[in-house]
Amino acid sequence: MTKLRLLTKNLLDDLKRLTAEADTIYWMTAFMMKTGVKEVLPVLRDASMRGADIKILTGDYLSITQPDALQLLHEGVPTAELRMIESGGTSFHPKAYLFKSQNSSTVIIGSSNLSRSALTKGIEWNLYAPSTVDEEIFETSADEFMKMFLSPNTVLINNEQIDLYRTRYDETNRKLPFSSVWEPQTEIEMTFGTTEQEESSIVDPTAPYQSSVLDPRPAQQLALTALNQTVEAGYEKALVVLATGLGKTYLAAFFAESYKRVLFIAHREELLTQAQASFARVFPNRTSGIYNGQQRQADTEFVFASIQTLARQYHLHQFSPTAFDLVVVDEFHHAAATTYERVLDYFKPKFLLGLTATPDRLDNKDVYSLCDGNEAISIHFLDAIRQNWLSPFVYYGVLDETDYSQLKWRNNRYDEEELLRLQVRDSYAEAVLNAWNKNKQTRTIGFCSSIKQAIYLSEYFTKAGYRSLALYGNTDRHTRTNARNLLETGQLDIIFTVDLFNEGVDIPSVDTLLFARPTESLTVFTQQIGRGLRLATGKSHCVIIDLIGNYRNARKKFEVFNESKELPTKINSETFTESGYFEFHFETAIIDLLEAMKQNEPIQQRLINAYFDLKAELGHRPTYLEYHLKANEDVKAIQQKFKTYPILLEYAGELSELEKEVLTQYRDLLIEINKTLMNKSYKMILLKYMLTRGASDWYRPVTPNEVAPFFHAFLMEKPYRRDADLSDRQGRSLREYDEGKVAKLIATMPMTKWSGSSKGMFMFEGGVFGTQIEIDEQHEDVLFGWVLEICEYRLHWYFEKRARTCRRANQCDLLK
Repeated sequence: MTKLRLLTKNLLDDLKRLTAEADTIYWMTAFMMKTGVKEVLPVLRDASMRGADIKILTGDYLSITQPDALQLLHEGVPTAELRMIESGGTSFHPKAYLFKSQNSSTVIIGSSNLSRSALTKGIEWNLYAPSTVDEEIFETSADEFMKMFLSPNTVLINNEQIDLYRTRYDETNRKLPFSSVWEPQTEIEMTFGTTEQEESSIVDPTAPYQSSVLDPRPAQQLALTALNQTVEAGYEKALVVLATGLGKTYLAAFFAESYKRVLFIAHREELLTQAQASFARVFPNRTSGIYNGQQRQADTEFVFASIQTLARQYHLHQFSPTAFDLVVVDEFHHAAATTYERVLDYFKPKFLLGLTATPDRLDNKDVYSLCDGNEAISIHFLDAIRQNWLSPFVYYGVLDETDYSQLKWRNNRYDEEELLRLQVRDSYAEAVLNAWNKNKQTRTIGFCSSIKQAIYLSEYFTKAGYRSLALYGNTDRHTRTNARNLLETGQLDIIFTVDLFNEGVDIPSVDTLLFARPTESLTVFTQQIGRGLRLATGKSHCVIIDLIGNYRNARKKFEVFNESKELPTKINSETFTESGYFEFHFETAIIDLLEAMKQNEPIQQRLINAYFDLKAELGHRPTYLEYHLKANEDVKAIQQKFKTYPILLEYAGELSELEKEVLTQYRDLLIEINKTLMNKSYKMILLKYMLTRGASDWYRPVTPNEVAPFFHAFLMEKPYRRDADLSDRQGRSLREYDEGKVAKLIATMPMTKWSGSSKGMFMFEGGVFGTQIEIDEQHEDVLFGWVLEICEYRLHWYFEKRARTCRRANQCDLLK
């Protein structure tokens, strides 16, 4: 058992034995069958019951994985993390089984997928490598597994995702007999790139600081001031949004000065090494170390850790929850992912700092709430340009006549194979070349949707006489570094890439950006714009050339050019232009297209589609607050179009017969709670207290004195609530609890005012407050749930809005 072994039959016996012993179980298979899942289900269930860390990744390649296998595993081992990679036609053939217990580890890699035949009597070869052969093989394999497992191309398997996959599975297998799925000619090789990002910048991360003494730049000083204020105000968490190029990592280093031990978390190895170099410049005499799949330096003052490694239970538990005084999470827009949340829930630092260049919730994730609603400062790239901290730009919107309207949309992106067929055409390449030729400067990065498109466009440009290269995740390091140097020195005209320069990779002299792809992710679009805004000698401005067609986010993408993140009614060349800072030029056809899209937008259906997209992502009916935090539409439109969330559910066909009865009978009450004015949070805090009494009693009368302790404790519990509604003279006098004063406020404000504005639905008489509506016993639970959802949404929305308003006002003062 201690040697490297070749397994040619009965892999199942080894899998069962190792699963029964291991506390870490990571499996990756190209496909899985119900027969194979049945064989391993009992031992996986036992491992789950004893608390093992179980992660399983499979693929949708050629729709071979059986939906019933996913369902059986999902229901049979509910604590396991099960994900599926959406291959987009790229061949996905790995078979790897990783196990780790307290004293040993084993890796099995070979040919066996998760089917009974492959695990028992099939002709399969698998190599069995225990830790006695190579202690590092598990760590290396587990690290690579986690990179794939956390790839953006994977989806978390839940009942909704299984149903969606089942539809695709049935369609594919009706068209393609199972006997033919293994024909080599059916494979589309090298269509889409790995999700691996570029490894390092050609610019030394310490290069911006040439002096021996480092001082914060102006933007960093503003952020430090804001962070110090937020610490003094009693916050324990904060989000900082700094546009690309303003130095987030150095900001973290400057802020870390007063903290003894610091954990810096990032999702790419290159960000860790760059951060370590930056911290070393600021603190040359303090110790630092990398903690990832290859290095595990845990006893230093500064620890720079890979999220892929920390997400593994074994490594997370190598640290005490209180081991660090400060935890910094880079590229914090990733942090709403389940993996990050588990790590952040584990650590209990004195302060948590989230860093991102991307404004919150651009891609439907609740980054904001992870920092207790405290966004210490947000410097948008437009603000940074106004301050001359980033380069001005000139934007050209060019019509793309490609018809995207019939493409399938899944998991917030277009079907990759269908998109590829539209983009790899001479007519499209010619349109891209013409737009570039007309508007370009000297050094260009061209952003594409796929490797094949990048290669195709690069070859097309080369044939036209231009110096062009395609770079992507599979390109070797030497070629990538050399290509960047050639572009920097003017020996290349353009590099076509696939998400390669999104995060942490800079070529400051780049003065032209070419977008030859639909904008699917506003986060990625914002990051890519940042690649052209670095200041550089001889660079007066950046040119952005954007081919726009009738794709889904064609109008929505312009939110990134507005700090308020709201779209104006009219989008044209004057909408966003500010002379001397940024200019916009739209072809007339683009203006007509955007106007037509606005007129033809079925807003109600869009809201419903966003609901179903989110339901598939979460695996359950989203609550009103979840919709606000994570859906791909503005929740304010629900009030405008549906008046309240349960009515959207009704239009979506999501209500049971009982729920339909409840909505019919109490529609006016639900609308009133959803729309009542909130100059303060007091009405919803009153309602929140009433709801603490349960489904059968929430609507019964209450007195101001009864509400007072809860009311005061709720406002004082979080600094942002206290600062929002107890900051005026009257509020400050209530910070010390005085039941009489608080009760008087409750009687005067929420009770009297709501009674007067609710048309009799709520009444305040004889010193008691309550609803005047009779509620049938069989309706109590459903109505209680809906009222609770509305209350929680409105409280969150209120404090989020107040914090943003105050932050913007403070920031304007700082920038003056």
